[in-house]
Amino acid sequence: MRALSSLRWKIALTTTMVCCMVAAALGILVHNVVARQMVGEVRKAAATELDHALGHYEYGTAHGDVNAVFDPPDLPRRLRELVASGQTGSIVGVQGGKPVMWAAGPADDKALAVWLPFGSTRDRLRDIDTAILASAILAAGLVALAGLFLADRISRRLATTAAVARRITAGDLDARVNLPGEGNDPGPGGSRDEVRDVAHALDSMASSLQGRLEAEKRFTADVAHELRTPLTGSLAAAALLPEGRPKEMINNRLRALHLLTEDLLEISRLDSGVERADLTRVELGRAVERAVAAAAAAGSGAAPDAGPAPSVRVVRDTVVVTDRRRLDRILANLLVNAGKHGRPPVEVTVEGPVVVVRDHGPGYPPELIERGPQRFRTGDPGRGRGHGLGLTIVMGQAAVLEIVVGFANAPDGGAVTTLRLPVGRTPEGD
Repeated sequence: MRALSSLRWKIALTTTMVCCMVAAALGILVHNVVARQMVGEVRKAAATELDHALGHYEYGTAHGDVNAVFDPPDLPRRLRELVASGQTGSIVGVQGGKPVMWAAGPADDKALAVWLPFGSTRDRLRDIDTAILASAILAAGLVALAGLFLADRISRRLATTAAVARRITAGDLDARVNLPGEGNDPGPGGSRDEVRDVAHALDSMASSLQGRLEAEKRFTADVAHELRTPLTGSLAAAALLPEGRPKEMINNRLRALHLLTEDLLEISRLDSGVERADLTRVELGRAVERAVAAAAAAGSGAAPDAGPAPSVRVVRDTVVVTDRRRLDRILANLLVNAGKHGRPPVEVTVEGPVVVVRDHGPGYPPELIERGPQRFRTGDPGRGRGHGLGLTIVMGQAAVLEIVVGFANAPDGGAVTTLRLPVGRTPEGD
């Protein structure tokens, strides 16, 4: 049923149905014209025989025609009633079990009737109807095949365009349809190919989008690199200031700006595609416990009133092949995001190759769940302040490790992030 709902079959079925309707209309028209002509010839011959028989009866001469008789028992009732009213007429009926054309007229108080054989005429009509039906079936089959062929071409080109669009949506900005053609403008008197127009429009959009994103990435990387050196010098200079509240405030702002710059540099490296994972065998439960403990210690050092440390529950431990440093970076960013935008308690659960991080705050905004994280956008203002780079880094590092990341909200409230680590992979050279 799903195949029949595709565009290919819809076009083929539509063209076949239209062809059948046209063939049926033409067949009925041809049948009526031919039948009227053939029956009219037989009816005319019967009327001539009837006039001949009536003439002989009127002059009292013997006509000697064995096909003329008075009030025959096989005469159709409608023709008998017509003769009783004083008129003449003809009708197809049966005589002796064989089809005939009856013609009758009044002769005194009787009906004088003649008949001519009609079987050969009926057989000819059946042969013509058979030929019309065979021609209609043949035409419908040819049109169906032609429609299926053309629909298949259109469907394949549209499917290729849709596949490229999905690849672009997934982040492959180098994907192009590249259908053959000379642009979108057919020129004066030319014909248009709408499918090719859509493909060219998609390719143009992808090229424009790729250019803008590449410009954005270059700008972000250049700005981060330019800021790194003066920030390092500013941090060193701030360390020479006398102790006190001003020094603490300056150091806090400089550290925040330094972390932002490092995040931008990390994102630029991830965007460039040059990052490679250093894969090793890792006991996932123990690795998560160490990463959460390290992140909690760093968070408590930066903010003494950060609240209770995240809890870790290992339901089922397993050994995975991953990059410890990058996995620690992913978990640290998720915990920072939960501490900044959510509310305690923050819970981390390990069950096989799946790690779930959950807080009890207002949850993720709907657009983040639907579209994923976007840099410099934190979604719902109720989730706090931030630059939106933490989750962007999570997605970039997860892509390097081939980890599937899912964002959702718990039924009773709170943001839920699920990490599904790949299984069955061994590090290179193992």
